Amino acid sequence: MPGEISPTGKQTGPGSPPELRASHADRDRVVDVLRIAAGDGLLTADELDERLETALSARTLSELATLTVDLPPVSASAGALGAEVKDVVRIEQVHSGAVERAGRWVVPRRMELAVTYCAVTLDFTDAVITHDTLRIDVAMTGKALTLVTRPGIVVDTDGLQLVHTKVKYRQPATSPATPLVLRVELVGQKAHGRVVVRPPRRTFAQWLLRRPAGRPEGA
Repeated sequence: MPGEISPTGKQTGPGSPPELRASHADRDRVVDVLRIAAGDGLLTADELDERLETALSARTLSELATLTVDLPPVSASAGALGAEVKDVVRIEQVHSGAVERAGRWVVPRRMELAVTYCAVTLDFTDAVITHDTLRIDVAMTGKALTLVTRPGIVVDTDGLQLVHTKVKYRQPATSPATPLVLRVELVGQKAHGRVVVRPPRRTFAQWLLRRPAGRPEGA
């Protein structure tokens, strides 16, 4: 009896092994690889959306493998950054120096800020984004909490309780067609000081050209 054709296009028969089924963890790992690749500029927004849709509906490991065959492994990417993809990062500081995350840092799924009179800056300009949502649980008193964004990143402060605190929100210049890369949700309490959400500061050359920071050349 001739073999049948599997959904992946391979011929199967009585003597051929069955396709291994993909688990939720397998799909999640591939999704992380795709998001890191998009953050590194290896995939366009359309390519990312298409591959994510396929990954979430994949039934076998071979279907997942085709989505990342042309991408570097996550371990190599994370190793180059000296960090790993984490679900939760907790920062605790009391009356100490400023806390800053900048450069090629890996954005976790959730952050916990337990900070007293220490300025905190989270700069997403060159950050590697592996999830579409970041929840920040804030328990912060004094000084400023600053979030530096880029096009495609939005910050929601509605869940933040403010006590003698002002919020300054300045959205980066962007096109309506720019896809949403990351949604940052601030929840908890910020007492005294400020919450600042702003785009990157313009370089000297951008200032001379009156070119907004974060906008590519020729835009």
